[in-house]
Amino acid sequence: MLYPSVPRSYKTVLLILLFFSSFLYADRSKNSDNNIEKIDRNFAPSKFGDIKPAYMNALKKPFVLEGFAWFDKEGLLNRIPKNVDRKDVNYGVISLAAHTSGGVVRFRTDSPFITLRARLNKTTPIFGHMPDTGSSGFDLFCETNIYLKTVNPRHNAHATPDVLEVLLYKKSKNSPRKMRDYSLYLPLYNGVKTLEIGVEADAKFESVRPHKIPKPVLFYGSSITQGACASRPSNSYVAMLARKLDFPMINFGFSGSAKGEKKMAQLIASLDLAAFVLDYDYNAPDIEHLKKTHEPFFKIVRKAHPDLPIVILGKIEAGKSARADVIRKTYENAVAAGDKKVWYVPSPELVKGVDMSYMLVDGCHPNDLGFYVMFKNVLPVLKKALESSADGNLGAQKKEAGN
Repeated sequence: MLYPSVPRSYKTVLLILLFFSSFLYADRSKNSDNNIEKIDRNFAPSKFGDIKPAYMNALKKPFVLEGFAWFDKEGLLNRIPKNVDRKDVNYGVISLAAHTSGGVVRFRTDSPFITLRARLNKTTPIFGHMPDTGSSGFDLFCETNIYLKTVNPRHNAHATPDVLEVLLYKKSKNSPRKMRDYSLYLPLYNGVKTLEIGVEADAKFESVRPHKIPKPVLFYGSSITQGACASRPSNSYVAMLARKLDFPMINFGFSGSAKGEKKMAQLIASLDLAAFVLDYDYNAPDIEHLKKTHEPFFKIVRKAHPDLPIVILGKIEAGKSARADVIRKTYENAVAAGDKKVWYVPSPELVKGVDMSYMLVDGCHPNDLGFYVMFKNVLPVLKKALESSADGNLGAQKKEAGN
């Protein structure tokens, strides 16, 4: 019983006051002078004003979708084919395949503004230690490397609406209207049900500029490969490398679930790639599992593609370990067998240049600085690997420049 010593009439009054005060407090919180969006307008959602966008399905032409190798055949924003099931891979892979990590929509238009309208699979916060802008947000770039906007999925009423509608870009009043290439990076840890781009009704479209390296580079690995815990989709080390070297990426990062199954190696081997980055270690449950799977995984891909550049990564750790020895042995055995298309970035090299206490969110997953350090340390190795291959195109460009 509530407050047994208080007369019944007082109890009724008290309950009524408590009921209405909850609404008053909520309204006060919403309109409080402490509301950060009133203090700093940079935190406020973008407003459309007099803009009237004409929406187009961003998964159809003239838009170009990257990162989903089986989309043309199946029409799904899924990173693995729909016929892969539990007999082939662990449940985590099947569940996380709907996350759009590595997905990019590219287009070229002269529209004076660009808006986004999307529906996400999950509208509630996903992590406590990773920003929603990374797990469920979108990034817009123009001309490959000019950053324009990050979509905060919970800006509207501080919760992700069923339909997320955001102004991504609006040209300044005095700037000329011209054709520009745009790249929209999709969420790292959420799925996308529908995706539309809004433009001026009379906007023109042209074919997007081709990548310098036309074939994709595929990355296979753990939650770090998938992008945890970047603050934005474009800040994963995978996305940074793709943007810098200008290639389409396929992200096979599966949080807690990259366990080196034969089926995953076969899927990778079935694709026509410019290079393959094997970032597999973290999710092997123990060293014996790693020994049984790491080199066989490498060999399945190598057998299907004898000349494919393959870069093997260690894990994020400052020193040596028995698990690192397993990874290094895969590389050394390949070199001893005459493989001239394999490279290795050992653990200490992966994290060199910064105190590790600055680069991790939780002792394991990189923050943006951590991903930048990984990017900088993998970059020269991956660039060299791509220069060794005609498919990588960097090699051909280098020869042409020399001539």
